[in-house]
Amino acid sequence: MPGDDPREALFLCALQNAVKHGGVPQTGAVIGMVMGAHPHLRSRAKEVALLAKEAVAQVAALSPDERVATLQARAPEMYGAIFATHEHRKVLPELEGAAGGVVMRFAPNPSGPLHIGHARAAVLNDAYVKQYGGTYILRIEDTDPKRVDPDAYETVREDIRWLGLGITETVTQSERLPLYYDLCRQLIQRGGAYVCTCDTERFKELKMAKTACPCRDQPVEKNLDLWAKMLDHRFAEGEATVRIRTDLNHPDPAMRDFPAFRILDSPPHPKVKAHVYPLMNFSVVADDHLLGVTHVIRGKDHIANTRRQRFIYDHFGWKVPVYRHYGRMGIEGVVLSTSQMRNGIREGTYTGWDDIRLGTLRALARRGIRPEAVKNAVLAIGIGETDISFSWDNLYSENRKLVDPVANRYFFVPDPIELHISGAQSRTAHALLHPADEKRGVRTLPFTGSVVLPAAELADRSRSLIRLKDLFNVSVEHDHAHPHLTYTGDSLADARAAKAPIVQWLPADCQTPCTLRTPDGDIRGVCEPVVKTELGKVVQFERVGFAKIDAISDDGVMAYFTHK
Repeated sequence: MPGDDPREALFLCALQNAVKHGGVPQTGAVIGMVMGAHPHLRSRAKEVALLAKEAVAQVAALSPDERVATLQARAPEMYGAIFATHEHRKVLPELEGAAGGVVMRFAPNPSGPLHIGHARAAVLNDAYVKQYGGTYILRIEDTDPKRVDPDAYETVREDIRWLGLGITETVTQSERLPLYYDLCRQLIQRGGAYVCTCDTERFKELKMAKTACPCRDQPVEKNLDLWAKMLDHRFAEGEATVRIRTDLNHPDPAMRDFPAFRILDSPPHPKVKAHVYPLMNFSVVADDHLLGVTHVIRGKDHIANTRRQRFIYDHFGWKVPVYRHYGRMGIEGVVLSTSQMRNGIREGTYTGWDDIRLGTLRALARRGIRPEAVKNAVLAIGIGETDISFSWDNLYSENRKLVDPVANRYFFVPDPIELHISGAQSRTAHALLHPADEKRGVRTLPFTGSVVLPAAELADRSRSLIRLKDLFNVSVEHDHAHPHLTYTGDSLADARAAKAPIVQWLPADCQTPCTLRTPDGDIRGVCEPVVKTELGKVVQFERVGFAKIDAISDDGVMAYFTHK
């Protein structure tokens, strides 16, 4: 780029920023991009600042598709850099002791489909397995029948297949109960656990007082006998619990002789007939050891569980995996609670697990979010210990990089109003299917005198001129009833000079009913009939946003809004 005149550099940087992120860039961001690429301009900072405002204004005057086409024509390398699949991304921190390969696991409960919160652990573990080589285990943790949805065994697997995780082995904990029972017997023999028959409230009082319950000093033989009776249905629910022997003086009461096995008869488990179930901390340690897990990556809300689990490792004399705990990730704007989602589906508030108001992976997929975008957004967050808020804008930015180069462009007219245009001869508009790829072809839109326009575009009575995209300019005169439109010429330059808005339109006699479903409600309108050929694909409704074509029927098109 020329060194004497920074106008071109500023314009192209503003253009690249707008195409990459959507909207109009901040002047400061454009200045920073140019100064970083051309440090010799720093001595002309005041001049560059003034020119940057002009560059941003130039970009703001272009439609999104015009921005793409202009950048593609004038700086194809800058356009390609936006959508490169191998961008320079934040490298995940190295893992201690991982040089020889890793064994890692993703361990969801089958309580419902996976959501965006699950994706963080799933993707981070997957990335480390790919980075170091090794084994990635899917472990279905279903030893709490109160948290099991029979359908979720398959929905979880479907979500994992969609996400594209490199799972190499799958285990289901309910199928491993005999292993846990045998390890419990061994732990009792080692003196690391005992069977407690105390009343729950009484035990809690003793624990808070740092005092042993009467069961704690029972001989090993008696504990083994009580354990056998638990398995033999000789105790009812709540009458006996296996506890891990820890430190009764531990400053955290939750660490003192915590439970490892309990009796549950209701609800019945959908896969096995069982009376005694391991609690999470025991089954997790057992499986991490038996499956050879080397590294565990999970949220810092599990730090207390990590401390409890170390007691079990120490009793058995097993090697402890390497733990990394990442900060909490706040996710706003969608429902993530499985119970709330299930109740909403049951009551008819939501249409199903893929209702786009929910945060499930299948809801994202139905909207047209690519799994690669989810993975890229999660990897950008990393495994830092600081609590963060999940950025939907970042996810949309990642997805935009994937869908923008392939999504065909079409017109969608929300809340359409039919109007006649005076003084215009019949003609056919030719609109590119994609502004950056002329070889993809064009759509043909016949104009025969009348069009439908978005009602919102005509509500502003201060507008005296608008341009119908890829067609011509029209003047607008308002009276008490409807606006009157008159043909005023074909010049795009005249429209830009007048700062006329560029508006999507459709021929009055060539359109298809279309409903655009958004998280905020349905938007009814019309679209080009050829959209019916895009079933299951993401398109861009010009000046509206990306949308996935979800269904085609005699009533028209149902599209799901993806993002801007």
